Amino acid sequence: MSHSFLTSFSGRRVLPVVAASGLALASLAACTFGGSPAGELGRDQSILAACGKGPRPAVDVQLDGTGSSASAQIAGERLAAVEQLVRTAAVCGGRVRVAVFSSSSATETVLFEGALPLAGATTNARLRRVPRVVGRVVTQVRRGYGPAVRRLDRGGSDITGAYRLAGEWSRQLGSGYRLRLFVFTDGFQNVGPVKLSGAALANSSHVRGLAERVSMPALPGSWITVAGLGRVAGKPPSSAVVEGLVAFYDAVCRRAGASRCVSVSDDAVAGQ
Repeated sequence: MSHSFLTSFSGRRVLPVVAASGLALASLAACTFGGSPAGELGRDQSILAACGKGPRPAVDVQLDGTGSSASAQIAGERLAAVEQLVRTAAVCGGRVRVAVFSSSSATETVLFEGALPLAGATTNARLRRVPRVVGRVVTQVRRGYGPAVRRLDRGGSDITGAYRLAGEWSRQLGSGYRLRLFVFTDGFQNVGPVKLSGAALANSSHVRGLAERVSMPALPGSWITVAGLGRVAGKPPSSAVVEGLVAFYDAVCRRAGASRCVSVSDDAVAGQ
């Protein structure tokens, strides 16, 4: 894909490699699911025009199911964002995987994985099928989310493990797809050799050192967005800590070799 959907991140951290990138974030900013059929068709036509040529998007959505994110508001915002990511992937002929993770990649629960075919003789006929296809996927994700979270170990968060799983999935799909990874998390990893917490995150040199200690998979050409950094169900962390989280995930994204990196504090990208 040569064109991006990210139009702006006012007040957020976007790496310079993101000239204007991040699959579906413009569609997230532009709409909510619903509206008149004519309005939906026009919106989907705009999304289609931005899809670009080249490999189709492999949209991997990883949802942190740990206790620190256990808030109805946070969950609702994340699921709304998932809905819009699925919509854009469907319009662009992509494939989607939505999963919930916590302390170990072995306990990850996949809520949906598959292509999003749109049958029809014309472009508009295919686009008119988008709401039904998206609705089917979103219903499955919403129904499975609560039970999946309840089964997880909610005391530990292996966030960087999501990158490895995304890489494995992307390699299975082959060169016809390009990975677009979206990780929705507060960012506080507490499993493995690197643990992120407390005032140490406010020390930029310390944060860079932590990022160097993470074993990262090679994800060349991928687009990686980490959203919700610092957003927790309880007392929010200081702005300095949030900036430290942003710096850490910027750094690990670069280490993965991604072509575009976005690290933001918002979960509710659908409403921005």
